[in-house]
Amino acid sequence: MGVLNGKIAVVTGAGRGIGREICLSFAKEGAKVVVNDLGGDRDGTGGGKVADKVVKEIKDLGGEATANYDTVATVEGGSNIYKTCIDAFGDMDILVNNAGILRDKTLYNMEESEWDVIMEVHLKGHYNCTRPFVRHIRDNNKFHCRILNMSSVSGLFGNFGQTNYGAAKAGIAGFTRSLALEVAKYKCTVNTISPGAATRLTIDLIEAAGRKYDESDWTQGPEQIAPVVTWLCSDAADNVTSQIIHSQAGILGIMQQPAVIKSFTTENLWTIEQLDRLMPELVEAKKHHDNEVSEKGAPKKV
Repeated sequence: MGVLNGKIAVVTGAGRGIGREICLSFAKEGAKVVVNDLGGDRDGTGGGKVADKVVKEIKDLGGEATANYDTVATVEGGSNIYKTCIDAFGDMDILVNNAGILRDKTLYNMEESEWDVIMEVHLKGHYNCTRPFVRHIRDNNKFHCRILNMSSVSGLFGNFGQTNYGAAKAGIAGFTRSLALEVAKYKCTVNTISPGAATRLTIDLIEAAGRKYDESDWTQGPEQIAPVVTWLCSDAADNVTSQIIHSQAGILGIMQQPAVIKSFTTENLWTIEQLDRLMPELVEAKKHHDNEVSEKGAPKKV
């Protein structure tokens, strides 16, 4: 008996990389899986049936799976992905919004289309795929479902040449926090994953930064993300929601949420003179807080 025995899951962008590893982990733990992948290149162009290979891998393991080739970038695509799950398995318990593409450029050189397509796949893609599932939860009064959303270190820390990608990924973290409040009455948990792994989207970026990619090193690969996502979808994670879980380079962590670190109040409208005095104090308090958090967040060997 696996920790997901009897569960039915949809994983988008699951033909390769992190999504594929999640599908295989889910299947090994007893879940039935819809493997969604458009099959395109990393910039979102093209298409192919790469999902079929993952479905075969799952069936070879003795599991149950079916493929879907729709794009997450449209409302119709999101509805079709949901429909594939219902038609194949009759229900749905888990959604992992993993599909993603890259169109990296500095903002100075970025065309409007390169901004829009990232928003369509990443941020709107979460809406397109999640809305049918949330309606399924509400209309069937269904409890204890799971929604996992993929953010990125680029969205949470920032990265050169990724204003489009970073903005979308930061938006996903906000989407998660709000959605967690909306579905809380159904005991549905909604969490964000902040993954760092070498995949076809990132290998050349890793090597361009002067770091060597070693395919045999699990701390670099997408397989390190799968058990974390699997656990978050299990019954053991029933009370874990609205969190940002970080998994990168063999490190497992939880990230702080937005919070006021230090504040002042006044009886009258702020003056420039007051701000000249108080703003540096606030900035200094933030620096001190960041240093403390960095020290506390240093990984401990287990």
